[in-house]
Formats: sequence, structure tokens, C-alpha cells
Amino acid sequence: MELRRLRYFVAVAEELHFRRAAERLHLAQPALSQQVRKLELELGVELLHRTKRGVALTAAGTVFLEEARRLLRHADEAARTARNARSGAAGRLRLGYLADAVPAVLPRAIAAFAARHPGVEVVPETAPPRRAIEDVRAGRLDVAVVGLPLPTAGLNVVPLAVESTVVAVPNRHPLSGRPAIPLSALADTTIILLPRATDPAFYDGVIAGCRDADISPVLIDTAEAQVEHVLMLAASGMGVALLPASAAERHSTFGVTFRPVAAPAPQTEVALVARPEPTTMIAAFLGIARELHGQARPAVSALEAAQVSLLPLSA
Repeated sequence: MELRRLRYFVAVAEELHFRRAAERLHLAQPALSQQVRKLELELGVELLHRTKRGVALTAAGTVFLEEARRLLRHADEAARTARNARSGAAGRLRLGYLADAVPAVLPRAIAAFAARHPGVEVVPETAPPRRAIEDVRAGRLDVAVVGLPLPTAGLNVVPLAVESTVVAVPNRHPLSGRPAIPLSALADTTIILLPRATDPAFYDGVIAGCRDADISPVLIDTAEAQVEHVLMLAASGMGVALLPASAAERHSTFGVTFRPVAAPAPQTEVALVARPEPTTMIAAFLGIARELHGQARPAVSALEAAQVSLLPLSA
């Protein structure tokens, strides 16, 4: 059933006159009459009583008129939604993010995007980095937050933040009173980590940091990829946990205190990845992230300099 024939029928039904309907549609009257007749043949019912003085709706035509109007409204709405999605004014933004690292700039970017594009629904979901990249390539995700390095060749990569590392220390632990804890102080301490698959870049950075500090602590990977699980293990006295710094902003557990890792601390570059030719909507989100990242860098640099100046001269 062609939408144009529905529009033709509705015009005739509202005008109850073929000539006036044809003028309204800017269409020749014989062509209009032919198209309405084809619609009746397609439906197998007569929609109009035709007389020399005009036309009248049949019982079937009266019922069909309301349905035709409803179908046309839906078709117009679908077309409007498609145009809005193309322009970035409406649609869904599917966002994958790391379970352990959510830099403060990410929720700020989401809030700014929502304010500028109220018609777009942001749909976040946690995803391991490698799977997130595969989902972006396959179109199952629009944007993903990942820790670098990862195989991102051919993708659009936008720097988001540089994550430092914190130690989640049980309050009764001997190191809990320090303002900052160097990795070298963890030589004889069990370190609890999320599984490597949760964030390979962070995990590998911790391993490299331990190697640079010339320590070989006992490492425990948790069975569950949840920050809360790591913190509960730390609270139980099993050891201390190493986590991205943003975890300290979002999580807390009774009996556990977060302390920064003293410089030189493992750092992880966190970035947004998207397909190389993003839609208007995705490009808008990436643009906001770039803008906020650019604003954050001077403040972060000043904070890092202040932290370095406040570090104790000896561990």
C-alpha cells in the first residue's frame, strides 16, 4: 500500500470533491481519480460513492479514513525522527565504558551533550575494552571509553583523561597513615587487582610500575570485575588494592581509605573511540569531549605540580 495513495484518498475524503482535492494536491484530476481507484482495487472495497455532484464516503471509507490518517501521522513522525537522527537532534547514543575507570570528564561530557541535544538518549553500558572496540567497529556501540594502548587502528581516537593510581588501604594497615604511598612500600604487601581483561592498560601499567620499583609483591586478581568486590577484599585485610584514581571519586567502603601512589606512579591514558566517519550525533559528543579535555589539562598540570612539591623527601 503506497503512502501517496493514502494521502490522495484522505484529500478526496476531506474535500468530498475530486476537483478541489486535485487542486489541493497540485495534481491532475484524472490522475487523482485513477490512483484512488487503484487503492480501492488493492483493498478490495469501495471507499467512495461517486455521483455527478460529488463524492461521499461509504461505511468502509469512513472507517478507513481514520486508519489512513493514523498511518500517515506515523509515517510523518518516522520521517521526522530519521531526519533528526541524521542531524544529531534525536536518536540514541550507545556508550561503552570501563567498569573500573570513569574519569570525571566523562559524566561532564554526557551532561553537556544531554543539555545541547535533549532529543538524544544516552545509553551507557560497561564493556571490557577489547570487546568495546569490536562493538564500535561492528556498529553495536557508537562510542567507547578505553584505556590505551589497545588495537585502535582505523578508529577515531579522542584523548579523554590521564588516570593516576590510588591505593585502597585498610584503616588498620601500617601504611594507612601516609599521605601518599610509593610502590616501593608495597614490596611485602599483597596487592589486589581487578582481572586484567577489565582494563588491560591499567593492569599492565601496575605490573610495569612494580618492575620499575624493583618489587615483586604477591598479586591477587579478583574473581569478579567489580570495584566494590576489590574494596571489600581490602576491607577484610587480604591486602591493599590498586585502582584508577577515578574509582576513589565514585566508591567508598567502610574501613578502607584511598591514598595516592607517590610519583612516579603508574598512569593510564583514557580515550574515546568511534568509527572513522562518525554521524553528526557522535561527532557532537566527541567534540564536547575534546573541548572538556582541553579545559582540564591546564588544571591537571597545576595539580600534578602541587602534588609533586608536597611529596615527602623520603618514603
